[in-house]
Amino acid sequence: MRQTLQLNLPNSVKFHVTPEQFATLATHNQDLRLERTATGELIVNPPTGGETGKRNINISGQFYRWYEDNDYPGEVFDSSTGFTLPDGAILSPDASWVSSERWETLTTEQRESFPPVCPDFVVELRSKSDALKLIQAKMQEYLANGARLGWLIDPKRQIVEIYRASGKPEVLSRPANVSGEDVLPGFVLKLDRIWT
Repeated sequence: MRQTLQLNLPNSVKFHVTPEQFATLATHNQDLRLERTATGELIVNPPTGGETGKRNINISGQFYRWYEDNDYPGEVFDSSTGFTLPDGAILSPDASWVSSERWETLTTEQRESFPPVCPDFVVELRSKSDALKLIQAKMQEYLANGARLGWLIDPKRQIVEIYRASGKPEVLSRPANVSGEDVLPGFVLKLDRIWT
């Protein structure tokens, strides 16, 4: 019988994996939230704490209610979904949406793996352990790979950064809500429970 050992990796140690190795690691470590950069660096995200988990379910719940009530053509995804971006990165936004037009071009096999598509809309919720510059770079990577709208929600600073393909991020200080604009018509995320 094999003994299980715990490996603690400092941030200065980097592991590089191929997409195939990443898929194998993800299959054998389903309790971990793994991501892969475009250069092949493995990113291991720790489980979220209670406050982040509470905020994330609030965002996901509001998003799913909008989706169910509006039947807008596309698919919504939770934080456990990894997408293979055109640059080769495999990232898992906290919430996301892919238009039907793009989703329906994928084969069944592609949909069942890490779909090779960048979501049209992404949400990243900053947790206590997230470095701001890294999560901001991740938002820019989504845009560079085809995302049309993204929200970086930062409860610590009580700020929402809105990323659009058309320009620099818009920074809102403690907004009451944010809109899905023309990407997700009618979707308005209420933020009162995120700030408390």
